[in-house]
Formats: sequence, C-alpha cells, structure tokens
Amino acid sequence: MNASFTRYHLVNAYGVLGTVTVRRREVVVEGTDVREPDAGALWREYDFTGKPGDPMRLPRRVAPCRLRLDWQMWFLALGSPDTGWFQRMRGCARVYDYRFTTWTERKQSGSRWVRTEIGVLVPPVSLRD
Repeated sequence: MNASFTRYHLVNAYGVLGTVTVRRREVVVEGTDVREPDAGALWREYDFTGKPGDPMRLPRRVAPCRLRLDWQMWFLALGSPDTGWFQRMRGCARVYDYRFTTWTERKQSGSRWVRTEIGVLVPPVSLRD
C-alpha cells in the first residue's frame, strides 16, 4: 500500500507504524498469590485494555488515546526486555505469537485469536519481605 503513494511524498509511513502485519508478538504478564512460586503455583494473566490477551475476547478499539503501558509492552515483545519500568512492575512475563483466527477456526472454537507461546521473557520474581 505504501508504495502506491510514496512517490508523491504526500504522507509519512510513521516509523514502526508504517507497516501493519497479521501476526504479532505480545507480552502476557502473569501474577500469583504464592510468595515463593514453584512449579505448582497457579499463575493468572493480567488483562490490559489495549492488548489482545484472552483469545476469546473481541479485539478492543480505544480511541482517540493511546494506552501508554500497553504501548510500551508492545516494544518489549519486539526485543527490549531490560527496561527499568518493566523490571519494577513485573511478575512473570511470557511472549506469545498472536494471529487472527481464520473463519473456519473461529467457527469451530469461537476464538478471535490463535496464540502460540514462544517462551518466558522474564522469569518469576519472588516477593520476599
């Protein structure tokens, strides 16, 4: 699409937003009530307004504002996990590959997204006294 108007110099692709893909990586932050998490700890995902999250949830549209935390977490999934703000707020963070479901997948499962875990971005943090 950009190639069709670039030659006229009418608009700018605006950096990372110049290209929108059908797949994206997302950070999912999880927390637990267990003080010293082990393999048996129950982890729950935190829900963020501007992020895909639950594959069954309809994608949200939040306008005209941009949700800063959700926006910053998008950059984490692009490869910047060592930022100070995230180190202070984190629990456990996993990275998932998200894509929209096909019509057939949506009909079968009801899901809006298909997500595949890529791995742990940041391991659990212990909340010691």
